[in-house]
Amino acid sequence: MVHIFSLRVQNRFGVLARISGLFSARGYNIDSLSVAPTEDSNVSRMTIVVGKKEKVEEKVLEQIRKQLERQIDVIKVQDITEIAQQKGRQLLERELLLIRVSATPANRSEILQISDVFGARAINISKKSVILEVIAESDKIESLVELLRPFGIKELTRSGRIAIIQQD
Repeated sequence: MVHIFSLRVQNRFGVLARISGLFSARGYNIDSLSVAPTEDSNVSRMTIVVGKKEKVEEKVLEQIRKQLERQIDVIKVQDITEIAQQKGRQLLERELLLIRVSATPANRSEILQISDVFGARAINISKKSVILEVIAESDKIESLVELLRPFGIKELTRSGRIAIIQQD
């Protein structure tokens, strides 16, 4: 099962390295990691996704959560996947994709039609390629990438998931 951890941390040098080290010390890969300042410039929010590609033991995740809470620079730790399930609330998650796809005059309109279905927009069109931008759920982004793969993906970058629990 995928777990999404939301951490509020002090916006200080070295915090990211210490926190990601807790996961690697336990032998778990971080599937996605996003960090940015919040409404308070002294505080950053980290969104860490684990368990997408490998089975994660609940006992180990609980140990990691407790270790995160003991970190000096950590203000708050939440497994928002678990909280959303417990409270019966929807977890809203998004990811940003920028992708450069090989394009010729013959296939450019097909690429743009596919991207339109996924809510992507062309941010650059040249003679040999199209650069698309899309903000969507991770599954939707993965589907778009698979549909564009036959055209030839020249470059791809993803932001990593960010998530928030829907309130009433």
